Amino acid sequence: MQKGNIGVTTENIFPVIKKFLYSDHEIFLREMVSNAIDATQKLKTLKEKGDFTGELGDLTVRVSLDEKKGTLTISDHGIGMTAEEIDKYINQIAFSGVNDFLDKYKDNANAIIGHFGLGFYSAFMVSKKVEIVTRSYKEGAQAVKWSCDGSPEFSIEDAKKEERGSDIILYIDDDCKEFLEKSKIEQLLQKYCKFLPVAIAFGKKTEWKDGKQVDTDEDNIINNVEPLWTKTPSTLKDEDYKSFYRTLYPMQMDEPLFWIHLNVDYPFNLTGILYFPRIQSNIDLQRNKIQLYCNQVFVTDQVEGIVPEFLTLLHGVIDSPDIPLNVSRSYLQSDANVKKISTYITKKVADRLNSIFKENRKEYEDKWDDLKIFINYGMLSQEDFYDRAKDFALLKDVDGKFFTFEEYKTLIKDNQTDKDGQLVYLYANNKDEQYCYIETARQKGYSVPLLDGQLDTPVAQMLEQKLEKTRFTRVDADIIDRLIVKEEAKKTEFTEEQTDKLSQVFQSQMPKIEKSEFHVEVQALGEEAQPVLITQSEYMRRMKDMSRYQSGMGFYANMPDMYTIVLNSDHELVKKVLSDTETNTNEALNPILSELKGLEARLAAIRQTQDKKKYDELTQEDKDLKAEAEKAVNEQKNKKNSLLADYAKDNSIVHQLIDLALLQNGMLKGAALNAFLKRSVELIK
Repeated sequence: MQKGNIGVTTENIFPVIKKFLYSDHEIFLREMVSNAIDATQKLKTLKEKGDFTGELGDLTVRVSLDEKKGTLTISDHGIGMTAEEIDKYINQIAFSGVNDFLDKYKDNANAIIGHFGLGFYSAFMVSKKVEIVTRSYKEGAQAVKWSCDGSPEFSIEDAKKEERGSDIILYIDDDCKEFLEKSKIEQLLQKYCKFLPVAIAFGKKTEWKDGKQVDTDEDNIINNVEPLWTKTPSTLKDEDYKSFYRTLYPMQMDEPLFWIHLNVDYPFNLTGILYFPRIQSNIDLQRNKIQLYCNQVFVTDQVEGIVPEFLTLLHGVIDSPDIPLNVSRSYLQSDANVKKISTYITKKVADRLNSIFKENRKEYEDKWDDLKIFINYGMLSQEDFYDRAKDFALLKDVDGKFFTFEEYKTLIKDNQTDKDGQLVYLYANNKDEQYCYIETARQKGYSVPLLDGQLDTPVAQMLEQKLEKTRFTRVDADIIDRLIVKEEAKKTEFTEEQTDKLSQVFQSQMPKIEKSEFHVEVQALGEEAQPVLITQSEYMRRMKDMSRYQSGMGFYANMPDMYTIVLNSDHELVKKVLSDTETNTNEALNPILSELKGLEARLAAIRQTQDKKKYDELTQEDKDLKAEAEKAVNEQKNKKNSLLADYAKDNSIVHQLIDLALLQNGMLKGAALNAFLKRSVELIK
């Protein structure tokens, strides 16, 4: 028997492995099985080259549990090892600078294993002792047994083993007993080894017999040695892709929209299948669905850095030997191959979308509502994708018709260009709630696209920057003639005093709605237009929408919604309200208005005199004089407003018009809605 110390420059390698790899300790099984696959594949290569002339036989890798002995064994029928090879590959670990090792890799178990060739030694994360019983494929080779109890000491001795290959026997540590549970090992094999290229058996298949599950004689093969992405696309049918999708995501109820089969061998090797799932909303819940493999060994489903950010919404598989099995964040950020892969995938996805659009536009349009979240996210997050996608990104109008950006620009440029040469895109985000505004726009011959997706607001903002002299504004952001201004606005026939009275009558009766503020103005809209409209500032609404997606914009999220109540001075009902107001309030109001005019004239004269002086030249008497005049003006204004409010509170037409406008905008609810219904009945009687 040979004894010795493992060739490391520090004796604390095993405590380091245990301590710093423990958070990711399940990967030991991936490493053990991957080594067994490698040994098997190497034997196949030797056979192909004629360097091995024996029979390959059954190459199945077998994983077995012995709960009584507390062991987990991984057995292969590959090339095996001689005592000299064990000494070279197992005992000599190229490992120096333990402090650098700790500092650099303490947070990343994968990086430690990959960097230092410690794949086999990951077994000690879960084992108190590890044995290797192995026999080389070489003719006349002596079987040997290597044993180590987790210290730098090991032993090698001759052993009995009839067939070539290796058995790795892990004596599972007391604090890792979960790895002696059949269900746990089955779960890990499914996670890491489901598509490895050599058959892996874990126990026997079972069948229902005499009221219980019993083992059969057939091996339970847990992997598919030829997954779909390794096959030639021309040999596959749509059902093959759909079936594989169900294999990858058994809990996914919907079928994918379509898929892209990746296959490139220059300047890097990459295969895979990317599926476009049906996603309506909730971006974050759908991430981490792309599985990354290295030579069919599962690595991670955290593919940020390899796949462009917007494509992390896709599902599927990417397999590349040019991405190491043990991926680290810093590696992904700096590696040139990874950047090339990311660029290639972006181009491949764009080309596929473009070909579907050109070859079957109807099918593409049918899938647009599901597709647009990918395309919008891509255009927003990646400049080069916008350059490709602008030709197949679509706008859908409220009638369900689809247009490319260029087609839509051509459609509206003659009728929707304002007097300053700006092309105005009027849009709706809810065609039912904004129906009246949409109809008003249609009467003008305007087209209204439907922007109801969760990324449509930032996309509109992006297009304003990309497209020359272009503005997006929601169809209810203002009265129609001010949304696309083609000539100077028509002036109201009301005097300034009448406009003020009317504004105050309505302003005083506006409801108190949490986080909402109302401002009333009077505008001549024509006799056929609505008597009262509610509009909302495009800028403020957009800023509030953007605050949901961009950090640092919380200021806007906390601001109240600002609404403008536009009274149509051409409408007979508004004229009636003004006439009734004047009839019922002028006698009491005229003395107040007369007094107010005199006070305002006096205040204006005081301000004009004081404005000629610097602030520090004003005496206290000057300041008091101005303050008293301002106070007197405000007192009279309050009297005027109070008198108009007292009258307005009993005016059923005022309340009915306000409620109709609120109802039209989905803002009339609860007790206010009930009062409106009762009042409507009374007015009909």
